[in-house]
Amino acid sequence: MSGSSKLKGAPSLLKKPTRPRTSGRSWVAGAVVASLVIWLYDKALVDEYMVCSSSRNIYTVDPSNPRVECVLVKGHTILDTGNLQDIQSRSASTSYTGVLTQVLRTIHNDYKVFHVDPKSIVVPGLADAHAHILQYGSMMELPLATATSIQDVIQRIKEYILAHPEIQNDKSRWIEGMGWDQTKWSGAEFPTAADLDLDPLLKGRPISLSRIDVHAQWVSPRVLELMGDLPLEVEGGQIIRDGVGNPTGIFVDNAMALIPVPAWNEERMAKFFDTTMKAALAHGLTSIHDASSPPEYISFYKKKAEEGNLPNRLYLMGNAAASSEGYWGAKVPRLINYGKHGRLNVRSVKLFTDGALGSWGAALLAPYSDKPETSGLILTSPEEMSSLIHQFWKDGFQTNIHCIGDRANHVVLDILESIIVGKNANVTGWRPRIEHAQIFSLEDLKRMEKLGVIASVQPTHATSDMSYAETRLGSERIKGAYAYQTLLQLSPINVLPIGSDFPVESINPLLGFYAAVARLYTDGTSPHGPGGWFPEQRLTRAQALKGMTLDAAYASFSENELGSLTPGKRADFVVLDRDIMTIPFADILPTKVSATVIDGKVAYGAL
Repeated sequence: MSGSSKLKGAPSLLKKPTRPRTSGRSWVAGAVVASLVIWLYDKALVDEYMVCSSSRNIYTVDPSNPRVECVLVKGHTILDTGNLQDIQSRSASTSYTGVLTQVLRTIHNDYKVFHVDPKSIVVPGLADAHAHILQYGSMMELPLATATSIQDVIQRIKEYILAHPEIQNDKSRWIEGMGWDQTKWSGAEFPTAADLDLDPLLKGRPISLSRIDVHAQWVSPRVLELMGDLPLEVEGGQIIRDGVGNPTGIFVDNAMALIPVPAWNEERMAKFFDTTMKAALAHGLTSIHDASSPPEYISFYKKKAEEGNLPNRLYLMGNAAASSEGYWGAKVPRLINYGKHGRLNVRSVKLFTDGALGSWGAALLAPYSDKPETSGLILTSPEEMSSLIHQFWKDGFQTNIHCIGDRANHVVLDILESIIVGKNANVTGWRPRIEHAQIFSLEDLKRMEKLGVIASVQPTHATSDMSYAETRLGSERIKGAYAYQTLLQLSPINVLPIGSDFPVESINPLLGFYAAVARLYTDGTSPHGPGGWFPEQRLTRAQALKGMTLDAAYASFSENELGSLTPGKRADFVVLDRDIMTIPFADILPTKVSATVIDGKVAYGAL
C-alpha cells in the first residue's frame, strides 16, 4: 500500500519565517501567525486522511453507496465516501469563518492519501458476535483441537510440562487445556481419567481438559481424589460412570461445576487478554461480543477501559449465575460506551438453556438418533428460565440465550412469545437474541419470523458438525438445523449476526465467512459433495459480510455508530490482501489482513 501526501496545498506558507525589516511587534505577530499555520497544517495531516482503491474495492455495507473509490477519515470518524474528485470537491466547499479563513481553506485538502493495491479490498471493521475472550487466551496455553487421539493429547501435555519447569517441579500445580474432540478419534468414545495416569510424567497431577465445545471436561485421577464423594445425579448435568457406577473422569454441563479448578487471578487474566487481543487485531476483528462475562471479568475489562487499554471494542454479556441463587441482575453493571475511548459496553446478559450436540447435551424434542437412551440436557428448568427472562426484560437488559437443541429453542420461544405477544413488548427496543439458534422444528422456525427474535449464529459450527450432525439428528430433523439462509429470510429486519464462538472455533473471521458462503471443509469437500452441505442454506457473500459487520452492530445496539463505512460513523475498517467477495472459495482462506484500523488509527499492520 502506498501513500502520497499533499493533493494540493500551500507549501510556500510553511517556509521558515525570516525576520523582515519592520517593527518588532509586526515581526512577532507574523511569527505567531506562521507558527499557527504550521500547527494547523500538521494537525490536518495527523487528523485527516483518505484511503482509496483504483478498482473501487471498498465495500461499505451501506446500501445507499455500497461500493466506493475512497473513504475520507477525520479523527475517529468517517467524514465522506465516494469518488476521489467528488470528495475533494465537497471537502473544498467546506465553509470556515473567522481570522485565517483563506489559510484553512487552503490546507483543508492537504491530507495524506493511502492507495490500496488494486487486488486488495477495504471492508468495515469485522465483528465477532459470539466469542469467549479470556478462554481463547487460556486455550492457547495448551491447545488440543488438532489432537487426533488420546495418546496425542498425552504427548502434548508432556511437552507442555517439560516446557514449564515451574509446573514440572511442582506436581500440585493444575494443568488446564482445551479443544479435545472424541468424534475425531478412532472409536469416537469419551476418554477416561485413567488415560491421564498412563504416563509417569502425568501421573498424580491435577489435570482438567475442556472439550472443544466447553460443555464437557475430562479430569485426571488426582482431580477425582480432590473431589471426594460425588452426588449420584446433577440437575442439568451428567457425571459419566462406568459399568459398576464409578466416575470415569468426564463431567458434562452443570456437573462441571463440581471440579475445583482454581479461579484465575488478574495476572493470568491479563496474559490471556493480551494473547486474544493480538490475535483478534491480526485477523481484522474490531468488535467482539463476549458471550458470558462473570462479575470478575467485567471488573477486569472495566479497569482496562478506564486506563485506555482496550485495543478492541467489547460488548459483554454478563452472567453471575455461578455466584447467585435466583435473580442476579444486580451483579451486572450497565456501562454504555464506557472508558477512555468509549469501547466498553455492558447492557446484556447471557443465559444457558441446554448443552452441545457433540457431547449429546443439546436438548431435543425426541431422543438422539444415534443414542436413543437420551434426549439431551436442560441446564435451566423452563420455570426458572421464564422467571429470569421476564425479570431481565423488566429491568431493561437485552437477554441472550444459549439454545442449540430443538427442545431448548422451543422452550425459549414459548417464554419470549409470552413477553413479546402476551405483554406487547417492544422487541426492537429489547432485541432478545438466541445464541447458536442451531436446531429448530420447522414450526419454530416460522415463530422466529413472527416474534422478530434475533438469531445469532456461528457458521463454523455447521462445518465442524456436519460429519456427525445428521447421524445425531436423523434425516428429517436435520432439515431445521444450521438453517442460516432460512433464518435470515425469516428475519423481519433482515438481520443475522455472525460469530465464531472462539475458542470453540478459530478466531479467524474469514473461516466463518468461508463456512457461511461455501459450507465446505477447508479442503473443499463436504458430506454432500463439493457443492456444500445443504447448499440451499448457504449465505451470499454480501449477506455474510453484512452479518459480520452491520448485523452484529445491530445486535449490540451500535448500528448508528458501527458496522458500515458511512459518513458520521466510527472509522473502523480492515484492508484485506484479496477480494473475498469475488475470488474462488478456495482462495478465501489464505487471505491476509494488511491493516486493522479502529477509531481511525492503525491497530495492526500498516496503511
